[in-house]
Amino acid sequence: MDIVVAITLFVLALLIGVEVIGKVPATLHTPLMSGANSIHGIVIAGVVIVAAHATSPLAWVFIFLAAVLGTMNVVGGYVVTDRMLEMFKSDKGKKKEKEAK
Repeated sequence: MDIVVAITLFVLALLIGVEVIGKVPATLHTPLMSGANSIHGIVIAGVVIVAAHATSPLAWVFIFLAAVLGTMNVVGGYVVTDRMLEMFKSDKGKKKEKEAK
């Protein structure tokens, strides 16, 4: 792929992403982001595929960075989702969990 086409595609994706996220109401932003972060596991699958074909040390650096950042994003998505779901639990549910421990 030509570098100009790649940059153009990146800029268009960036502008569309900003436009779509800007239209999401604030109450739905947290669930949207936690879901998007957990879907980020696709990057980790991509890292495994790319690692099978990597030949240069620079490629391995990018593979490592993608794996670390993708994993952090997946874990962060699940942490945010857990905290968000914790807010919706009733007081009765919280008392039962404390008694069980």
